[in-house]
Amino acid sequence: MPEVKSEQVSASCGAWPSPIAAEQVARGALRLSQTVYDSDGETLYWLEGRPAQGGRSILVKRAVKAGGELCTSDINSGEDSIRSLVHEYGGGAFSVDSAEIAYSNFTDQRVYLAEGAKHKVVSAAHVGNTHRYADYCFDRRHNRLLCVLEVHAPDAVEPSNCIAFLPLPAAGGGSEQGEEPVVLASGFDFYSSPRISPDGKHFAYLCWRHPNMPWDGCELHLAEVDQDGRLHNVRLVAGGSDCSVFQPQWSPQGKLFFVADDSGYWQPKVICDLSTLKAETLVTDPAFAECEFGQPMWGFAQSCYAVLSERLAIFAFNRRGIWSLARVELDFEHEHKLVEIDSPYTEFAYLTGGKNRVAMLAASASQPQSVVELDLQTGAFLTIKSAADDLPDPAYMSAPQVIEFPTVGGKTAFAFYYAPSNPDYKSLAGEAPPLVVKCHGGPTGGASSSLSLGIQYWTSRGFAIVDVNYGGSTGFGREYRKRLNNNWGVVDVEDCRKCVEYLVAKGLADSERVAITGGSAGGYTVLCALTFTDTFKAGASHYGIGDLEALARDTHKFEARYLDNLVAPYPAGRDLYFERSPINHVDKLNCPVIFFQGLDDKVVPPNQAEAMVNALKSKGIAVAYITYEGEAHGFRKAENIVRTIQSEYYFFTRIFGIKSEHTVEVQIENLSVI
Repeated sequence: MPEVKSEQVSASCGAWPSPIAAEQVARGALRLSQTVYDSDGETLYWLEGRPAQGGRSILVKRAVKAGGELCTSDINSGEDSIRSLVHEYGGGAFSVDSAEIAYSNFTDQRVYLAEGAKHKVVSAAHVGNTHRYADYCFDRRHNRLLCVLEVHAPDAVEPSNCIAFLPLPAAGGGSEQGEEPVVLASGFDFYSSPRISPDGKHFAYLCWRHPNMPWDGCELHLAEVDQDGRLHNVRLVAGGSDCSVFQPQWSPQGKLFFVADDSGYWQPKVICDLSTLKAETLVTDPAFAECEFGQPMWGFAQSCYAVLSERLAIFAFNRRGIWSLARVELDFEHEHKLVEIDSPYTEFAYLTGGKNRVAMLAASASQPQSVVELDLQTGAFLTIKSAADDLPDPAYMSAPQVIEFPTVGGKTAFAFYYAPSNPDYKSLAGEAPPLVVKCHGGPTGGASSSLSLGIQYWTSRGFAIVDVNYGGSTGFGREYRKRLNNNWGVVDVEDCRKCVEYLVAKGLADSERVAITGGSAGGYTVLCALTFTDTFKAGASHYGIGDLEALARDTHKFEARYLDNLVAPYPAGRDLYFERSPINHVDKLNCPVIFFQGLDDKVVPPNQAEAMVNALKSKGIAVAYITYEGEAHGFRKAENIVRTIQSEYYFFTRIFGIKSEHTVEVQIENLSVI
């Protein structure tokens, strides 16, 4: 660890030497997801996406051996990666019950069953890997695996989705060819969360139709399961076209819990009597009425709560962008009691219940995302696995400040502001720092308060960072989320612009050195902000959208009608798509941009970035284009993550005329700034 200078040296912001290297950021880019306890309540599993192994997704098991010793091991070996491609974003790639693990193999998208060292094939092979599976649930009463099935038939307009099951191989047996799936529920455009009741007699699942996304509106259905495993008496129990339902889950004795936003905020509910289907609201304290106990369902198997028993549940909830934990003591005869849990974390995900414990992913501004276990008897938190073990000296790290700022229409928007932080250097007298505005993806998503070495890379070099929760972000209720409806490319851009004005007025940013960066939908906000405003002096688009029409015509099924609500129905609203697409207004774009693109991206194909790059080249504007073979929507390989970080820093410092040392050089077309 470098020695901290006894006295800070005055130096121009943006060029401060920093011990936080891009390689360290990449090492800290371990992707953790989906914590799950086995039925014994002690054996814990989670997924690790490892950049050092080309982004492979590894299932990790932590078991208690005889004598109480803990043993951690990898389930998949060789080149296997456990990852589903249903909805392209995947999630829910494995499930475990009684030491049997069902999982999706990324290479062939087939389902396998692991028990110890043995791995059996469960699903049959199909030419072109047309069948994809996710969101598994074991049905022991009928010896089958329930799942979401997505079929990409070669001659179909779009893939079909349904709830299906796969027969499980008998103990000691199984077919080498695997089994064909059997459809249980169909007719809707999308399905998720197939969950069987503890007695195997009731079955709950979510479904929705175009043009809705699951956070716009979806339905919770409940069916009875007969002795032959068929569904009957299927009923709608919650949700609709204008109400979002999230995470159905059964209690040990068969109460059906879920989260719904019919009040304007995702709030927990429960159905105790399956004959009347009357839903009861769990949290009645007005102090929590404007808290979000759910989140946008971008992937399968997301979890914001865990039901431990008929008397206890643990919930994570979001209050204006910051997450907390709560203990809900259930009393169905009197009144439920919610008590906040004191914790050092501000982000929670993938809660799963075990024996007197809850595991989850947790993070804070000073702690990277980690697999964490909460002991319900002592209240103590135990870190099991951290996404980054090699952390910088805390003196070099900047803590986020929650800011609220006025925006258009007399409304308020939110952001996390990170000031430059380096114990060895300070800004020159009277100097405001260069600013990088971050636009989160989604756009239905939110800025994170968890430790990001990627942010610290910039702030330790003298840049300020602001991560904007523009209108449309989650954590602030349904009304705030719907601000973006029909206004994507307008509200988000205005909020980013107003945020810069707010920071400049307070002396927290240099108006002549403001850059904007974002990926995917955030990349679209970047390109709109650069095209339709003069606030920003440079930008970085990571697999961003330049042509809304191209996105509407050439994207995957899950998001095929997403823009109906965000922009307008297509092609009826084609004029608006043209108007909102930066590619059609390059004449208004007069500042440099760097583009990063995976060549295997199916969500935002490379042709969109290439069209923008060519247009900027022809106009004589400084532009750089970096592509990666074998990368899709988001970069998983360590070497590509490193190059992206270094290249973006190189680009912004060159454009802003900041004299700094670089470890990489980027070919910048039309570069005139030295």
